[in-house]
Amino acid sequence: MKQRIITALILAPLVILGIFFLPLPYFVSAITIVSLLGFWEWTQFVEAKSRKLAMIPPVIATALTFAVLPFDAVSLNELDVGHTALLTLGSVWWLVASGLALTYPKSSATWSGSPVLRHLFGILTLIPFLWSIVILRADSIVDAPYYGAKLVLFVCFIVWAADSGAYFAGRAFGRRKMAPHVSPNKTIEGLIGGIVTAFVVAIATAKGFELEFASMTTMLIITFFTVIISVLGDLVESMFKRVSGIKDSSNLIPGHGGILDRVDSLTAAFPVFAFLYYVF
Repeated sequence: MKQRIITALILAPLVILGIFFLPLPYFVSAITIVSLLGFWEWTQFVEAKSRKLAMIPPVIATALTFAVLPFDAVSLNELDVGHTALLTLGSVWWLVASGLALTYPKSSATWSGSPVLRHLFGILTLIPFLWSIVILRADSIVDAPYYGAKLVLFVCFIVWAADSGAYFAGRAFGRRKMAPHVSPNKTIEGLIGGIVTAFVVAIATAKGFELEFASMTTMLIITFFTVIISVLGDLVESMFKRVSGIKDSSNLIPGHGGILDRVDSLTAAFPVFAFLYYVF
């Protein structure tokens, strides 16, 4: 626990500083590196003979998106068809993945024996995550340089709040299991506690950051679905680790496991939040 706290105290300020002060090209590079590290950890879920060879499909897929989609500030603010399609694809994937987690182990019969599908699942998890963060960070960057950073931090805050609220509510009131075959400790009562906590944090953060939503109701609706999908995103990674017989995705972050262990909820939350934010 001591190591976990020390690591968090070091990393959290660095992450926040990076979100706010890295110039957009460097920010894009940093998020791409994080995503590629996530892909490296995902190669364990593919169970390939060579993890290096297993990195080839995701690297090619990531490079292709940068070749096809513009990532300068102006283009990211205009959100062309390609950007919108990627956010839509990411959101649809998380609906499908959530269904797989909630129906596990029955659902695993359709994909557990297929390396191709496991590769595809990783690509659908991490590439929309990468692009949704970049798109949000670039929002209004010319006229309001820090507005997009506030959006990114808003998503982080509500996901972290939901995680903490779910933990304490689950310990105090948890009775009904969400997905006992995937994560026996997650309960419906914990989920409700997480949603309530996220609402409180969302209202305070949106007001403090002066974020623009169509209305308070719209903000709460977006927060609700983002939180729900973030909790299910955590279950999805737990499902893949369970099938692969893995406890932590890696030991990259002392006391915290790997990249995927830290961003599992966020990989689901960011594409869904970005999609809903720009739709509404």
